[in-house]
Amino acid sequence: MKVGIEALQFDVPKIYLPIEVLAQNRNIEPEKLTKGLGLQKMSFLDVNQDIITLGSNAFYKLIQQENLNPSEISRIYVGTESSVDNSKPVASYILQVVEQKVGANSFQNCDVVDFTFACIGAVDALQNCVDYVRLNPTKKAIVISTDNAKYDLNSTGEYTQGAGAIAMLITSNPSIISFSSETGVSTSGVFDFFKPKVTIEKTEINNNSNNENWFGILETEITITKEQPVFDGQYSNTCYINRISDAYKNYKKESDQKEIVFNNWDLIFMHLPYCFQGRRTFIEIFANENSSLLEAQEGENIKDKMRSLSKSEEYLKLVNQKIKPTEIASGDVGNIYTGSIFLGFLSALYYNSKENIALTNKKTGFIAYGSGSKSKVFEGIVEENWQSKIEKTKLFEVLEQRTAIDFETYEKLHKKELKTAVLNPTNEFVLDYIEKENPVLKGARYYKFVE
Repeated sequence: MKVGIEALQFDVPKIYLPIEVLAQNRNIEPEKLTKGLGLQKMSFLDVNQDIITLGSNAFYKLIQQENLNPSEISRIYVGTESSVDNSKPVASYILQVVEQKVGANSFQNCDVVDFTFACIGAVDALQNCVDYVRLNPTKKAIVISTDNAKYDLNSTGEYTQGAGAIAMLITSNPSIISFSSETGVSTSGVFDFFKPKVTIEKTEINNNSNNENWFGILETEITITKEQPVFDGQYSNTCYINRISDAYKNYKKESDQKEIVFNNWDLIFMHLPYCFQGRRTFIEIFANENSSLLEAQEGENIKDKMRSLSKSEEYLKLVNQKIKPTEIASGDVGNIYTGSIFLGFLSALYYNSKENIALTNKKTGFIAYGSGSKSKVFEGIVEENWQSKIEKTKLFEVLEQRTAIDFETYEKLHKKELKTAVLNPTNEFVLDYIEKENPVLKGARYYKFVE
């Protein structure tokens, strides 16, 4: 029995910062980012947006698009690494928000939970729901990836920022793509990228030597959390390569394939923390599968030969045919963590649809990655009705309708100095307010739909 994605929708902020503007204000040669990394635009959250509004909007669009009855949905599983709460899952927030439009308690008998493993969390959620539907063919599940990739100002990660959400309907006999039952996995506990809870002594803040109550905190230590990660870009890239290479080998073993697996893939979907990450790292898998071609390259050492191979006719042909279509939306949105691989999936299918390129029954490869670190490799078969479903998303048209912001506005948004939204919201969920007074609700987040 086939199980996979029946339909999907997405949501991104309606504002963005042109990458050239960022480059000019950071004294970076713009072409290093635009041509070197493939970056064009950076989606950025407005004052009244967060990962809950992104996920809720994507989910509600999907409900409307597919005319879904909430009673049909058995579970809503969310992949995110940007949670706004240490206890209440993002999935329960999204359920609560969307019920404003589809009816109170509409999802009362629906199972909801979050999956967190950096950028691979939504793939974990997807595979869990696919397995669930395989066991329960009449059930339907929703998988939502929703994240805000935010980095410190002036950091090396700043130009890779982005925000967005993807909502996917998982069913048996899907219209868009069905997935293989085999998965290759590679996991290692490392600190290439993480978001730690940091503590600071009260005495370092206000000379509170007697440990007096400070905004409800009775402990001597105060815990500080940041949206921005601690990361080592070069080390993280090495971990990425090690994990995807090992997971690819493990997939060959699990699926009992002896030949070069990616030769059978018409498209290759990878986690894209920046637009060209896939093409820059897949060369390692390509080289491992083409040792004689690697050896034939010019160069005195393996590093030189790898560089030559990455510019070879054989590799560039693979990139242009199988990876480049996945990069189009990434360059216009930026990194959206758990949703990046699915944005690439949507981008490639939407591009092929617009170009009227036949994909039905074509085999595709998914190479997922999450820092910390884990990779998963699996396959998908494009189904017969993929084109009609994908066209409903209007991906490229929606991305073209966004509004550019200037650098001053961007920095104020980043520092959370603005209190009024840049754009007036229309036909979307927004953050209404956060409770600050009621002691039994302090910190509770409330949302509303603006027509």
